[in-house]
Amino acid sequence: MSPVGWEALERWGADATRLEPLTGGVANDVWSVRVGGRLAVARLGARSDADLAWETGLLRHLDRAGLTVPVPIPAADGRLFAGGLVVMTYLEGGPPETPADWRRVAGTLRELHRLTRNWPQRPGWRSSADLLHAETGTKVDLGAMPPEGVARCRAAWARLAGRPTCVVHGDPNPRNVRITAGRVALIDWDESHVDVPDLDLVLPGNAAGLEEGAHDIAAQASAAWEAAVCWDDEYAVKRLAEVRGI
Repeated sequence: MSPVGWEALERWGADATRLEPLTGGVANDVWSVRVGGRLAVARLGARSDADLAWETGLLRHLDRAGLTVPVPIPAADGRLFAGGLVVMTYLEGGPPETPADWRRVAGTLRELHRLTRNWPQRPGWRSSADLLHAETGTKVDLGAMPPEGVARCRAAWARLAGRPTCVVHGDPNPRNVRITAGRVALIDWDESHVDVPDLDLVLPGNAAGLEEGAHDIAAQASAAWEAAVCWDDEYAVKRLAEVRGI
């Protein structure tokens, strides 16, 4: 039988050790670990093998293309995940703090979008355009939201419908960015999926340089997305309140 839970870490070697818990959101248990004598990060969650294959395949593609991302570390048998556990390289750096930092983040996100045009959708996920008609998709269940709120969200997403799609990081907040003098790293790809790139570009100070109308459309669609994904905690209610009526 395959190991379950953190017992799966033994697949990365007899010396693989958990060190301390890290902030990883409510969906996953994330720890710093030592594997093969080096510091790494391990994430344990309930995602399917198909979902994890999509994510690890994406990260390897981006690494080969020159983006700085957490790279999956293979287990002793060569597998990139086991029992819901993924082990990845640890990335140094701090959060973006200045307008110049955020402009660098915007450039990195646009490179992500360029490198993933026509990428297949993450298994089980829906894009904002899909949710104009679908009710559910991974973390989204529009049936649990107030009908009036669903109508507002769909109106916001409809303004982006028909645009080209690519992989979006899905949550480029300061906690998920590691900046050094030489590079920008994006971590925590648990929310990544295929959608309209504008959803990634609602950044502090309009660092992505979106024209005023485009920024408003993207901001409304982004608020609607976060409300739907997180419903119905306090943050989701706050984000839904930011989505204007039809």
